[in-house]
Amino acid sequence: MPKDQKIQSSGADTLTPFSVEDGKIAELADADEALAIFAGQELVEVDEVSNKRILRRIDRIILPILCVVYGLNFLDKTTLSYASVMGLKQDIKLKGDNYQWLASLFYFGYLAWEWPTVRLLQTLPIAKYSGACIILWGLTLALFAVVHDFTGAAVVRFFLGAFEAAVTPGFALITSQWYKTSEQGSRTGIWFSFNGFAQIFGGFVAYGIAVGQKDHHSSTAPWKILFLFTGILTIIVGVLFLVFVPDNQLKARWLTPDDRVLALARVRDNQQGIGNKRFKTYQFVEALKDPLVWAFTFYGIASNIPNGGITNFFSQLIVSFGYTPTHSLLLGTPAGAVEVVVLIFCGWYGDKYQKRLLVSLVGLGIAILGVILLVALPPSAKIGKLIGYYLTLAGPAPFVAILSLISSNVAGYTKKTTVAGLYLIFYCVGNIIGPQTFRPSDAPRYVPAIITILVCYALCAVDILFIWWYCQQQNKKKSAIRAAASYLRVENSEWLDLTDRENPEFVYTL
Repeated sequence: MPKDQKIQSSGADTLTPFSVEDGKIAELADADEALAIFAGQELVEVDEVSNKRILRRIDRIILPILCVVYGLNFLDKTTLSYASVMGLKQDIKLKGDNYQWLASLFYFGYLAWEWPTVRLLQTLPIAKYSGACIILWGLTLALFAVVHDFTGAAVVRFFLGAFEAAVTPGFALITSQWYKTSEQGSRTGIWFSFNGFAQIFGGFVAYGIAVGQKDHHSSTAPWKILFLFTGILTIIVGVLFLVFVPDNQLKARWLTPDDRVLALARVRDNQQGIGNKRFKTYQFVEALKDPLVWAFTFYGIASNIPNGGITNFFSQLIVSFGYTPTHSLLLGTPAGAVEVVVLIFCGWYGDKYQKRLLVSLVGLGIAILGVILLVALPPSAKIGKLIGYYLTLAGPAPFVAILSLISSNVAGYTKKTTVAGLYLIFYCVGNIIGPQTFRPSDAPRYVPAIITILVCYALCAVDILFIWWYCQQQNKKKSAIRAAASYLRVENSEWLDLTDRENPEFVYTL
């Protein structure tokens, strides 16, 4: 059988070991890594007690590491925003739109390396590659403390983006490996919510460094101390990631051999498997032709034009409301709390009631209200504008929902890594555009940028509703196929590395 030959099902309502197409049997190498464990064996049943016990173990070992790393992932991006009001601009002599370009260059690096990194996530051991990238980005971040001009800062920002490119797609793949689809929304919401914790933590750290430097007159600039602290912390956590996160269930040293098999069996209903190293051209082509994929990528760019602007300019926005630069470091922290509460609530409620997409619109609605307050309130209403900024941090809720749907609603490992790569490429494009909307000539209120954010969020709402409708339609079509008298179920279909479109057993999560 050709390496990228598709597997399809047909016939009567009986079970067969593999489907046959043009008289050729699927090779084992075409299937998921887990098939070698389950092929020819009796069905492994996971009772509820074992399921809960193993889930608790996974939550205690893997989830905390994902949370801390993702928090650092956000903190490392926002250090530039904190540094911008801690003397960075003056010390490295930034002029004109230099700061905007430093903000965008991170995403140029991210964009340049995103496609290679998703291919490496498929072909290399996923946890080892991700851990190496974490350590390298920590080292790069710490090196920012030695830059002395725009050119040096630009180089560091570019490579920082390149090394961080593995984190979000890698975590989406790890989540799909270890968790059932009914669990993925809440877990993605939890680890992504650590963006908010990072903003709280980073604000207090930056404030403490700024005040401490002012009181004790350290010879080292406060923004340099900030980069050194966050960089070294990231390196330490990267080492812990390598120690505790395995490449898949079969390599988990903190599970017994029997529990490793049960950890695999508990996710078989996902109809996705745990990974396949072979690049399959037909799955790549299918991803490019799938309307759902392009709806995902549209959201990636539309939602991150606001994100790119707000993430890099929130400290300067707060100063524009009438607060001091030092106070702006502290006043940004409640926004992180808003993000934490909204993401955890939307993730939990969406999974509990199987309405992940619709519930995420609550967060988007709150963010839209915040943007309206920013643009409509007069300059004198600084408390109202500050509250408006806080509310915008509810905006990532649908982004997280779609990220979890890449875990839940995209099957076929080549297709999944392709979609993750495309989503993050458009995420980069949005984040490159975002800072450019905050033009120096529009300071301090940046009204055109705020209006741009409002328009983008409105388009995002329409896109979310389309994705919800489209997945419903696809589920109806699959249900009709399964109900047909001629339908032939395929034994071990969940381990055959089929795509979501070619597997009639696959059900899209809403």
